Amino acid sequence: MGVEAGEPSSILSLSSAFSYGVASMAMVFVNKAVIMQYVHSMTLLTLQQLATALFIHFGQVLGMSKRKDLSMVTAKKLLPVSIFYNANVAFALASLKGVNIPMYIAIKRLTPLAVLVSGFLRGKRKPPTQVSLSVVCTALGVLVAALGDFSFDLYGYSMALTSVFFQVSISNLVVHTHARELGIVLTEIMCVQTMYLILVEKSGADDGLSSMELMFYNSILSLPFLFFIIIATGEFPHSLSVLSEKTASVSFTVILIISLVMGIVLNYTMFWCTIVNSALTTTIVGVLKGVGSTTLGFVVLGGVKVHALNVTGLVINTFGGVWYSYAKYTQKKKMPRKIAPDEESHPHK
Repeated sequence: MGVEAGEPSSILSLSSAFSYGVASMAMVFVNKAVIMQYVHSMTLLTLQQLATALFIHFGQVLGMSKRKDLSMVTAKKLLPVSIFYNANVAFALASLKGVNIPMYIAIKRLTPLAVLVSGFLRGKRKPPTQVSLSVVCTALGVLVAALGDFSFDLYGYSMALTSVFFQVSISNLVVHTHARELGIVLTEIMCVQTMYLILVEKSGADDGLSSMELMFYNSILSLPFLFFIIIATGEFPHSLSVLSEKTASVSFTVILIISLVMGIVLNYTMFWCTIVNSALTTTIVGVLKGVGSTTLGFVVLGGVKVHALNVTGLVINTFGGVWYSYAKYTQKKKMPRKIAPDEESHPHK
């Protein structure tokens, strides 16, 4: 195909990135549609992970897919990946209960700001000017948009903000734990999604795991944690009783099934994009996806009551998010290959 051995073709790289972008955008709206009718978000996440594990297991039994036997050594190495995944999705689903999609995406873009403040408090060196300005622009956009948000919901905002700061706390922990083996420069500003994807990228490269195998490990490691959460919080077994009643509705059942299927598709395309390309590429695709999701969010699933401040703030926030991704991308390109934390560093690149 005109490429070096082991190097993915341009078509494969673009296909994986495009597939992840579409799946990621669709998943936000599908989850929102389910949460609007079924508020037990942790049970929904548990069902999605259970569906993924069963799908892969029976796929192997029927000879439709192959995977290596489970390894405790590999499971231990992948445990941080599972923690990152569940921290991201659990709080995201909870916030969708009260926050409209454009504001949800805007608030999630505050993660770099939280990392910036965290690094400053711990005495890290000042980041490049473009990175700092883009982060400030993103935060300013959220503030302006919130002032014009007619559907302001304190619980939803609190969950989204808690997600941001909780993610930063976990990312700091993983940075210090895995800094040497991941080649991470501690003075770098990195969002939790990038940290999570770096762990995925490294696991796929070092252990030779396929996207399907990474998904299976992630699901198996997630389930004990999720079962404990839904029982400890009292969500279970009431959530199953409500789910049983809700499935009497054909429309809800269809949406729920789509949600479970999309959970599998999203995980697969995310791992696929990260292994074929890099953690940085997947992160940037996520930001660009957010632009489309913000636009569609104004008209889909009830839409958003338009207010000049809200629209202006979301435009500023989106611009800041794209600017931040561009600043980080150019920064990585200028860094020596041996120390760049989330550059295009897959062995075949």
